[in-house]
Amino acid sequence: MPDDNSKSPNQWKLSSQRVVLADGVRPATLAIRDGRIAAIEPYSATADVDYAQVAILPGLLDVHVHFNEPGRTEWEGLQSGTAAAAAGGVTLAVDMPLNSSPVTTTVEALAAKRRAASGKLSADVGFYGGLVPGSESNVADLLDAGALGIKAFLCHSGIDEFPAATERELRTAMPVLAERGAPLLVHAELVTPTPSMSNPRSYADYLATRPPKFEQDAIELLIRLCRETGCRTHIVHLSDAGSLPMLRAAREEGLPLTVETCPHYLYFASETIPDGACQYKCAPPVRDSANRKLLWQALEAGDIDFVTSDHSPCPPADKRQDEGRFDLAWGGISSVQLTLPIVWTKAKQCGIGLDRVAQWLSAAPARFIGVPAGIEVGHEANLVAFDTEATFTVRGSELLHRHPITPYEGQTLTGMVKATYLRGEPATIGKGRAL
Repeated sequence: MPDDNSKSPNQWKLSSQRVVLADGVRPATLAIRDGRIAAIEPYSATADVDYAQVAILPGLLDVHVHFNEPGRTEWEGLQSGTAAAAAGGVTLAVDMPLNSSPVTTTVEALAAKRRAASGKLSADVGFYGGLVPGSESNVADLLDAGALGIKAFLCHSGIDEFPAATERELRTAMPVLAERGAPLLVHAELVTPTPSMSNPRSYADYLATRPPKFEQDAIELLIRLCRETGCRTHIVHLSDAGSLPMLRAAREEGLPLTVETCPHYLYFASETIPDGACQYKCAPPVRDSANRKLLWQALEAGDIDFVTSDHSPCPPADKRQDEGRFDLAWGGISSVQLTLPIVWTKAKQCGIGLDRVAQWLSAAPARFIGVPAGIEVGHEANLVAFDTEATFTVRGSELLHRHPITPYEGQTLTGMVKATYLRGEPATIGKGRAL
């Protein structure tokens, strides 16, 4: 925002030598009026705010977060979660239906989430509904009430109130979703018995309890049901690169399948995770460096559509760090504030440009949920000022999500968010809206 009090806060200009536009990265000045981009003009260093070499990106969309409100704010909460999101350049996050209490499988529970959001949001927030056994008849009503999609687990979610959906529930819900053009989002693991962990502190032993076959069997089922029903089917947090050939073939067939992966699968590798380091536990698990390389190749090739944080916090005690037992620890990673620098750190090393990163973190997830995004005339001025050359060391205590535990503790990342604008104003508490 301009510092000169003589200028109206409803009309001002922002410039940078590196603005990420639909046709590439170039110098530009953005004229902002009443919270929207009124014009895209040639670069001028005399704009109200000139970021010079600090890049300007469209606001990020993180369409997979767990903010856990109402009911489990000791885990996170909408206020702390969206504050962290906005600090990381996210201007719209979409909250998952589990972990809150009640879980979002009814219209009433969805309304309770919207009420809980009032006055707390630093970023806009949308919501998904949930599919569990017995809630199939609620799917149409949830969509009518504004749910942006329906989420199901094919394995235990970790929350007893959100049990796994079976093929029966999927077959009931997917035709309804197909008729509405809304997506089914699926945690794609079909769990079968595996040998128990001989050493519950061993990451290798934990990894063996969630083999790639779990993802492959689930994805095979989902491809079949997608083909039969025509339902938009979305694979959340893909970790297994071995599933990509069948997904690629299904998409080439024309099936409406989309895929996301997460920063932790693109950054970490199983062989470097220490035993007892439960801050790394997630499901599906982080796999090896060869798998990570294939995920990056798939992302570059377009076989993976976009990246989400799957921000999934819990109280520190539930991470079992004192015991270091992977069999008992909550599976989830907190990173909503860090997604952009994590992805940029690795992308920059691979020679991938900022425009591609903006596609993965803004344009593609916006298409997925059907909202406008990008720096275009008429769009809301949701913008991120991002210093692509600055580096910093992650300290969990300095992040804004509720609990400091993060596997990125001590990691040096490249790229710092300098400012986030929501409808042309700094993204602060109370500025965000519930969709």
